[in-house]
Amino acid sequence: MSNKAPTEDEKFLFVDKDFLNSPMAQADWAAKKLVWIPSERHGFEAASVKEEHGDEVLVELADNAKKVTVNKDDIQKMNPPKFSKVEDMAELTCLNEASVLHNLRERYFSGLIYTYSGLFCVVVNPYKMLPIYSEKIIDMYKGKKRHEVPPHIYAIADNAYRNMMQDREDQSILCTGESGAGKTENTKKVIQYLAVVASSHKGKKDSSAQQTGSQFAYGELEKQLLQANPILEAFGNAKTIKNDNSSRFGKFIRINFDVTGYIVGANIETYLLEKSRCIRQAKTERAFHIFYYMIAGAKDKLKEDLLLEPFSNYRFLSAGHVQISGQQDDELFEETMEAMNIMGFTEEERTDILKVCSTVMQLGNIEFKKERNQEQATMPDNTAAQKVCHLQGINVTDFTRAILTPRIKVGREVVQKAQTKEQADFAIEALAKAIFERLFRWILGRVNKTLDKTKRQGASFLGILDIAGFEIFEDNSFEQLCINYTNEKLQQLFNHTMFILEQEEYQREGIEWNFIDFGLDLQPCIELIERPNNPPGILALLDEECWFPKATDVSFVEKLMNTQGSHMKFAKPKQLKDKTEFSILHYAGKVDYNATAWLTKNMDPLNDNVTALLNNSSSQFVQDLWKDSDRVVGLDTIAKMTDSSAGGSKTKKGMFRTVGQLYKESLAKLMTTLHNTQPNFVRCIIPNHEKRAGKLDAHLVLEQLRCNGVLEGIRICRQGFPNRIVFQEFRQRYEILAASAIPKGFMDGKQACCLMIKHLDLDPNLYRIGQSKIFFRTGVLAQLEEERDLKITVIIIAFQAQARGFLARKAFAKRQQQLTAMKVIQRNCAAYLKLRNWQWWRLFTKVKPLLQVTRQEEEMSLKEEELNRAKEVATKFESELKEITLKHTQIVEERNALQEQLQAETELYAEAEEMRVRLAAKKQELEEILHEMEARLDEEEERAQTLLLDKKKMQQQMQELEEHLEEEEDARQKLQLEKVTCEGKIKKLEDDILVMEDQNNKLLKERKLMEERIADFSANLAEEEEKSKNLTKLKNKHESMISDLEVRLKKEEKTRQELDKAKRKLEAESNDLQEQIADLQAQIADLKAQLAKKEEELQNALSRLEDETAQKNNALKKIRELEGHISDLQEDLDSERAARNKAEKIKRDLGEELEALKSELEDTLDTTATQQELRAKREQEVTLLKRAIDEENRTHEAQIQEMRQKHTQAVEELTEQLEQSKRVKSNLEKAKQALEKETSELTMEVRSLTQAKQDGEHKRKKLEGQVADLQSRFSDSEKQKAELGERCSKITVELESVTNLLNEAEGKNIKLSKDVTSLSSQLQDTQELLAEETRQKLQISTKLRQAEDDKNSLQEQLEEEMEAKRNVERHVSTLNIQLSDAKKKMEEMSGNIELLEEGKKRLQRDLEAASTQFEEKASAYDKLEKTKNRLQQELEDTLMDLDNQRQIVSNLEKKQKKFDQMLAEEKSISSKYADERDRAEAEAREKETKALSLARALEEAQDTREELERANKALRVEMEDLISSKDDVGKNVHELEKSKRGLEAQVDEMKTQLEELEDELQAAEDAKLRLEVNMQALKAQFERDLQGRDEMGEEKKRQLVKQVRELETELEDERKQRAQAAAAKKKLETDMKDLEGQIETANKGRDEAIKQLRKLQGQMKDYQRELDDARAAREEVLSTAKESERKAKSLEAELMQLQEELAAAERARKQAEAERDELSDELASNSSGKSALADEKRRLEAKITQLEEELEEEQGNMEILNDRLRKSAQQVEQLNNELQTERSASQKNESARQQMERQNKELKAKLQEMENQVKSKFKSSISALEAKVAQLEEQLEQENRDKQASAKSMRQKDKKLKDMMMQLEDERKQSEQYKDQAEKANTRMKQLKRQLEESEEESQRATAARRKLQRELDEATEANDTMSREVSSLKNKLRRGNEPSFSSAPRRMGGGRRVMEDASEEDGDSQNDFNGTKSSE
Repeated sequence: MSNKAPTEDEKFLFVDKDFLNSPMAQADWAAKKLVWIPSERHGFEAASVKEEHGDEVLVELADNAKKVTVNKDDIQKMNPPKFSKVEDMAELTCLNEASVLHNLRERYFSGLIYTYSGLFCVVVNPYKMLPIYSEKIIDMYKGKKRHEVPPHIYAIADNAYRNMMQDREDQSILCTGESGAGKTENTKKVIQYLAVVASSHKGKKDSSAQQTGSQFAYGELEKQLLQANPILEAFGNAKTIKNDNSSRFGKFIRINFDVTGYIVGANIETYLLEKSRCIRQAKTERAFHIFYYMIAGAKDKLKEDLLLEPFSNYRFLSAGHVQISGQQDDELFEETMEAMNIMGFTEEERTDILKVCSTVMQLGNIEFKKERNQEQATMPDNTAAQKVCHLQGINVTDFTRAILTPRIKVGREVVQKAQTKEQADFAIEALAKAIFERLFRWILGRVNKTLDKTKRQGASFLGILDIAGFEIFEDNSFEQLCINYTNEKLQQLFNHTMFILEQEEYQREGIEWNFIDFGLDLQPCIELIERPNNPPGILALLDEECWFPKATDVSFVEKLMNTQGSHMKFAKPKQLKDKTEFSILHYAGKVDYNATAWLTKNMDPLNDNVTALLNNSSSQFVQDLWKDSDRVVGLDTIAKMTDSSAGGSKTKKGMFRTVGQLYKESLAKLMTTLHNTQPNFVRCIIPNHEKRAGKLDAHLVLEQLRCNGVLEGIRICRQGFPNRIVFQEFRQRYEILAASAIPKGFMDGKQACCLMIKHLDLDPNLYRIGQSKIFFRTGVLAQLEEERDLKITVIIIAFQAQARGFLARKAFAKRQQQLTAMKVIQRNCAAYLKLRNWQWWRLFTKVKPLLQVTRQEEEMSLKEEELNRAKEVATKFESELKEITLKHTQIVEERNALQEQLQAETELYAEAEEMRVRLAAKKQELEEILHEMEARLDEEEERAQTLLLDKKKMQQQMQELEEHLEEEEDARQKLQLEKVTCEGKIKKLEDDILVMEDQNNKLLKERKLMEERIADFSANLAEEEEKSKNLTKLKNKHESMISDLEVRLKKEEKTRQELDKAKRKLEAESNDLQEQIADLQAQIADLKAQLAKKEEELQNALSRLEDETAQKNNALKKIRELEGHISDLQEDLDSERAARNKAEKIKRDLGEELEALKSELEDTLDTTATQQELRAKREQEVTLLKRAIDEENRTHEAQIQEMRQKHTQAVEELTEQLEQSKRVKSNLEKAKQALEKETSELTMEVRSLTQAKQDGEHKRKKLEGQVADLQSRFSDSEKQKAELGERCSKITVELESVTNLLNEAEGKNIKLSKDVTSLSSQLQDTQELLAEETRQKLQISTKLRQAEDDKNSLQEQLEEEMEAKRNVERHVSTLNIQLSDAKKKMEEMSGNIELLEEGKKRLQRDLEAASTQFEEKASAYDKLEKTKNRLQQELEDTLMDLDNQRQIVSNLEKKQKKFDQMLAEEKSISSKYADERDRAEAEAREKETKALSLARALEEAQDTREELERANKALRVEMEDLISSKDDVGKNVHELEKSKRGLEAQVDEMKTQLEELEDELQAAEDAKLRLEVNMQALKAQFERDLQGRDEMGEEKKRQLVKQVRELETELEDERKQRAQAAAAKKKLETDMKDLEGQIETANKGRDEAIKQLRKLQGQMKDYQRELDDARAAREEVLSTAKESERKAKSLEAELMQLQEELAAAERARKQAEAERDELSDELASNSSGKSALADEKRRLEAKITQLEEELEEEQGNMEILNDRLRKSAQQVEQLNNELQTERSASQKNESARQQMERQNKELKAKLQEMENQVKSKFKSSISALEAKVAQLEEQLEQENRDKQASAKSMRQKDKKLKDMMMQLEDERKQSEQYKDQAEKANTRMKQLKRQLEESEEESQRATAARRKLQRELDEATEANDTMSREVSSLKNKLRRGNEPSFSSAPRRMGGGRRVMEDASEEDGDSQNDFNGTKSSE
C-alpha cells in the first residue's frame, strides 16, 4: 500500500494503522491493568484493577472513574492495544466474550462491517449503503488470498471459487443469521461477484444486462441467474417487524461451473416456506410482496382478468396496504414481470401465476355462517366463491358442496358430512396455503429448468445456503424445532471442519496435540431429535403418534417424557404452564417448546373433494399444480383420527409421508452435499431492532454470537493453541526480552525462537514450536507484551539518563569556555588601559602595521600549501569514486544478466515440469475412465443375473398370492351370502314388528356368533394387511426398478441411435478430426506454456508485492528514525540559539561592567574584588531562579489540588444523580412485576376453565367414537377385503407387464452388448468424450429422479400441512366458543369477585412470601452450583498452578546455582577491590602527610609573603617617586614586565581554580544525575509494584528511603566541601598574588593530591555501595527462595486440606440440596419451618463463603508468590545490569581522567613555551596582543560554531552509516539465501555468488566515504529504476510478440485473468534489483 490518504471505499475496508501503533494506548493499557467487567447497558465496560479482597475486586471504571466492587469470576482479561480492531478474532490473545464484542463494536463504529473469527466471516448489518460493492472492489479481491486483503464477502466468494478451480473440490458458502441480519443481501453479493468473475460472455457488453445502478456486463445465463432472485423475492419475501425484505424460506443455490471455471447452470432448492403468512400477518407486517405488487401494478385489462379489488377488500391482507419506505410496488411489479420475461416465462404462464395469487386472496373473502339451531355452516353470499371458481376453472356448485358437505369415505360407502363453520374456515385457509405453496414450488421448478438448460458440462459446483439462524422465542413451535435442528447440524459441520483444519495445521507444523473431534459435542442433541429407534427421537415419536388412534399432543409429550426423560439434552420446564411443554438443551442455550397442534402440523391435511375438483380443472396450469392430488391427506383420514377409529388410521399408511419425514430427508440430502463440499461460513448479525445505522445493542449481539456458534468456535479455539506467530515476527517483537540469549550473526528463525523461549522460561504446556510458526495458548502473548513494556521502560529511562548527562556536560563545557574568554577579555582590557597613554605603545601601534606585511607573505605561502594538499586529496577521492562507480555499474550489469538467464531457465524448467504433471494427470484420468467402463460392464452383467433371479422369485410369490386370493374370495362369497340372508330377515322384521320382538333373542345370539366371526376375520385381515404391506413394498421396489430400466432402455436406444450416427460421421470425418486434434494439441501445448508463464508472472508479481510491502515498512522505519533525528537536531538548535542569546546578553552585561571597571582599574590592579562581585551576583541570580521555580511549583500544585477537588465534586454529583435514577427504576420495576403477577393469575384462571371444558368435550367425543367404532367395523372389513382383491388383480397385471418388459429389456441388453463390443474397437479415440457425456447424462437422470421424489414429497408435505392447518383452525374455533362461554361465566361471576378480592389479597401476600422464599432458595441453589463449578475450575487451576510452581521452583534452583557461581565471581572481584582499597588508603595517608608538610610550607610562605608585601610597598613608594621625578623608559619597562608576570600568575591561578571548580561541579552534577535517575527508576518500580506488594514492599521502601537520605547527606557533605573549597579559594586568591614560582609548584601538588583523594573516595563509595547492593540482593534472593520453598511445601499441604475440604463441601452441598428439596416440599404443605430453614440456609451460606474465602486466600497467596518470584528474578537481572553499567562507567571515568591529565600536561608545556616566546620577543609584542584579542574572540566563536556543526554532522553521518550498514547487512543476508537456493537449483549460481560477495566487500569498502555514500546510493537507485523500466519494456515487447498466439485461443482466456496480468506488470515496474532476484527465484 502507498502512503497516500485512503479513498472513500478503502475507509470501510482498511484499519487505521496509526491508531494500532499508538504508544500512548500501549502505555495506558500497561499502567492501568485494564480488564473487562459486566455492564447492564454496554454488555462489558473497561475498568482498571485497584485492590483485591479475596473473591471480590475493587475496580475503577475507565469512563467515569467510578469505583465498583466486582466478583473475581466476572472479570475478563483485556487484550493489548496491538490487537485492537483485529481482522481475525482468532488471533486475539485473550479470547473471551468481552474481547469479541469489543472488537466487533470498534470495527462497526469505524465502518468495518466484515470481521473474521477463525473459519467464520461475521457480518454486522450497517443499515446503510456502503461503497464497497463496486467493480473496482471486485477487481481488488479477484485472485487474492484471504490474508492479503481485508475481510469481505467477496474474499469468501473468491476463496471458494479459487479452491474449487485449483483443488477440483465442490464448495459451499453457508449464510445464517436472524431475520434482518443481511443473509439475503450477502447471498446476492456472492452471486453478483461470481457472475462477474466466472462469466462466459465477458467480451460482450449487453445493454439488457446492465441493471439500474449497476455497471456490470453479464452473459445470458449470468443475467438469468441474477434475475431469478427478484422472482423468488416477490413470491417468497415479505415485510416483518425486523426487516422490510425478509426471506420467509431457506434456499440452497447451486451454481455449476465447467472445467474452465465458467458458469454453465444453476439449481435452487428451498426449505420451510412460511405459507401461513399468506392468510394472516401481524399489525405492521405484510403478506408476500407479490400480492401488493399485483394490486398496485396491474393495468386495467389485467385487473379485469384477475378480478382484482382494492387492498382493504381482502380479509387475508389483514393490515391493508402497508407501504415500505423507499419502495414503489407498481415499479417492482414491472421489474418482476421483466425478470420473468428474461427467465423465459410465457405471457400465458405469467397470467396463470397471477390468477392463482388472486385466487389465494379471494379465498379469504369467502364467509361462512352458522345455521340457527344447528352447527352446520352455510355460505349466504357466494360472490367470492364464484370469483375463485372462475379464476381456477371449476364449477361453483361443486366447490360449495365440496366445502360445506364434502363426501367422506366411511368403509366402502361414501357419505356426505356437513361441516361446521370452524371446519369450513379451516378448510379454506388450508386450501389457500396449499395453493400458494404449490405455486411457489412450480415457479421454483420453472426457474431451475431455465437455469439448467445449457449443454456444457458441469465439472464442479459452488453452493450458497441462505437459511434462518438459531431461534429462541417466548413460544417455540414445530417450525422452530426444524430450524434449530438444521442449525445443530450446520454447527456440527462447522465444528467438524474446524477440527479437521486444526488437525491439518498441527500435522503440517509437526506439533504434539491430543486430537479432539469437536463435532461429536453436538451429536447427543441431534440424536435426540432425529434418532429412528432404541429409543426413538422426537421426530420419530411424532410420526408414530400421527398414526395412533386417540393420539393427542399431550399424549405425544407424555410419551416423549417417558422415552427421553433421562436424556442429557432433554429437560422438563421448571414452571409447567401447559402439559404440552418440554425443553431441549441446544448448543446455543435451553429452548422451551410448546407441542400444541404438532400432530396436525406434521400431517398437514386438506379437503380432498376440493383437490379433486382442482385436479379436473379446465385450466391446464391448475391441473399441473394439482396433478398429485391423490397423495393428499384427506378429510376421511382426519375424521378417523378425530373419531379414534381402530382401523381408520391404517387405511392410508403407505399413501403419504409426514412433514417431519420430508424435512428430515431434505435436510439429510443437504447435509450430504455440504459434507461433500468444502464449506465457508458467513454469520450475519443484526446490531439493533430499530434499523438504525451506527447503533449496536451489546446484549442482542452477544445472544446472536452465542446462537450463531461464533462463541462455540472460540471455545474450540481455546482448547488448542489459537495464537500463532511466524518466527521472524516473534523474534522481531520479543527479542528485547532475551537480547543476550541470541548470539551475533545470522541464525535460523526457529533456532532463535527456541533460544528465546528457553531464556524466557515459559511453561512447555503454554506453547508449541512448529516448522514455520510458534503456537501459544490464550493469554500468553498478553503476558509477553507486559514484560516487553517493562523492559522498554527500563531502556528508555537509561537512555534519558545518558542524554541528560550528555547535555549537562555540554552546558558545563560551554560555561567553562565562556569563563576563560571572560578572563582573557579582562586581562586584555586591563593591559590596554595601562598602555594606551604610554608613548612607546603609541609608537608601537604605528610601527606594527609595517611589521605585519612581512608575516602576511609567509602566512599566504602556508595557506597556499594547505590548499594544494586539500586539492590533491580531493582529486584522489574523485578518482577512487569514479573507479568504484565503474566497478559498481559493471557488477550490476553482470548481476542483471545472470538474473535474466536464471529467470529464463527457471521458467523453462517450470514449464517442462507442469507439462509432465499435466500429462501424468491426463494419463491417470484416462486409466480411471477405462477402469470405470470395465467396472460398469461387470455391474451390468451382475444386474442382468440378479434380475433373472428376481423374476423367478416374483413368479413364485405370484403363485402363492393367487392361492391366498382364491381362499379369500371363497370367504368373501360366504360373507356376501350371509349378508343377503340378513337383509331379507331385516325386511321381514320391518314388515312385522311383533315377529321381530319374538325373534329378537335369536338375532342377539346370531349377533354374538357374527361378532366372533368378525373377530376371526379381523385377525385374518391383520394378516392380510401385513401381506398387503409386503406386496406394496415389493410393488414400489419393482416400480422403481421398472422406471430405472425404462430410463436406461430409453438412454440405450438414444445412445445406440447416436452411436450409429456418430459411426457414420466418424468414418467420414476421422482423418479431418485427427488433423484437427494434432493442431489443437499444438495449440493446447502453446496455451499451456503461455498459461504457465502467466502463472509464474503472477507468482513473481505476488512476491514483488510482498517485497514492496517489506520495503515500505523499512522506509517507514527510516522515516520515523529521521523524524526523531530531526526533532533531536531541532531541540539542539533551539538550545544552541538560547545559549547564544544568553551568551550575547552576558557579553553585553560584561561590556557594561568592563566600562564601569575601567576607571577602577586605572587606580588599582587588584581584580579580585570585581570577580567576587560577579560571583555573588551569579549566586544571587541562581537563588532567585530557584525561588521562582519553587513558587511556580507551589502554584501548579495548588491549581492541581483545586482541579482535583472540582473533579471529585462533579463525580459525587453524578453518582448522586445515578443513585436517584436507579431508585426510580427499581420502583418502576416493582410496580411492573406486581402488574405482571396479576395478569398471569388471571390468565391461569382462564386457562383452567378452558382446560376443564376441553376435557369434557374430549370425553364426549371419545364416547361417540367408541359407539361409531362398533358400528363401522363390520362394513370396514368388507370394504377392505374388496380393495385388497382389486389391488391383487392390479398387482398381477402389473407383474405380468413387468416380466414382459424385463424380457424385452434383456433381449435389448444382449443386442446392445453385442453392438457395444463391435463398436468398441472403432471408438477407442472418441471414448474420452463419450465417457464424459455419459457421466453427465447419468447425473442429469439422477437429478431428475431426485427432483421427482422431492416434488412428490413436497406435495405430500403440503397436503399434510393443509390438513394440520384445518385441525388448528377447528381447534381455534372451538377455543373461541369456549372463550365466549367463559366470558359469560365471568360476567356472572363478576358479582362474586368483590368478595373474593380480599381472600385473593391474602393469598397474594402468602404467595409473594412463598415466591420470595422460593427465589431465595433458587438463588442459593444457583450460587451453590456456581460455587461448585468455580471450585472445580479453581481446583483444576490450582493443580495446574502447582505443576507450574514445581517447574518454577526447579527453574529457581537452577537460577540459584547460577547465582551462586556469579556470587563467587563477585567475591573474587570484591577481594581484588578490597586490596585496591587498602592500597588507595595507604596512598591517601601518604598524601595527607604531604598535605600537612605543604600546609606548613604554606604558613612559612605566608610569613615570607607578608615580608615581601612590606618590601613591595616600600618599592612602590620608591617607584612612584621615580616615575614622578623621572620619565625613564627602562623603569617603565621594568614595571611592565612586573605587571605582566603578575597577570600571568593570575592567569595560572584562575586556571587552577577553574579546574577545581569544574571537577567539583562535575562530581556534584554526576551525583545529582545519578540520584535523579535512581529516584525515577525507583518511583516507576514502586508505582508498578505498590498494588501487589505487602509488608516486604514497605520494608524495602523504608530501606530505599534510608538510602536516599544517606545520599542526600552525602550530597550535603559534598556541598559543604564545595563551600569550604570556595572559602579556601578566596583566601588563596588574596594570598597568591605576589607568590610566583613556589606557590605554583605547591598549588599543583596540592591540587593533584586533592583530585586523587576525591576520586579515590568516590570510587571507594561506589565500590562500597555496589558491594552492599550485591550482598542485599543476594540475601533477598536467598530468603525469597527459602520462603518460596517453604510456601510451596505449605501450599501442597494446604492443597491436600483443600481437596479434603472440597470433598466435605461437596458432601455438605449434596446434603444441603437434599435438605433444600425436603424443605421446598414442606414449604408447599405448610409454612411453619420458615425460620429454621432461613437459619439453615444462612449456616450453609456461611460455610460456603468460608470455603470460598479460604480458597481465594490460597489463590491470592499463590499469585503473591508468583509475583515475588518474578520480581526477585527481575531485581537480580537489574542488579547484574547495574553492576555491568557501573563497571563500564568507572572504566570510562578512568580513561577520561587519564586523558584530562595528558591534556593538562600538554597545556602546561604549551604555556611554558608561550612564556619563553613572550620573554624572547621584544616589547612591541604587547601591543600586538591587544590587537589580536578581538581576532581571537571571533575565532573562538567561529571554532565553537564549527565544532558544534561538525559534531552534529558527525552524528548524522554516524546514524546514516549505521542505517546503511544495517541495510547492507540485510541485503547480504538476502543474497546469501539466494545463493543457497541457486546452488541447489543450478551450478551457474556459484559465479553469481562470488560476484555478489565481491560486490559486498567493495560496497563495505565504499562505506568509508561517508559524505559521498548518499550520492552513490541515489545513482544506484536511478540505475535500478532505468533497469526496471527496460525490463518492463522488454516484457511488453514479449507480450506483443505473444499476442497472435493468444488471439487464436478462445476468448474466455481474457476477462478476469487479464486484470491480474496488468496488476503484475504494474507491480513489476516498481521493483528494485533485490526484489527482482527474489521474484525470479
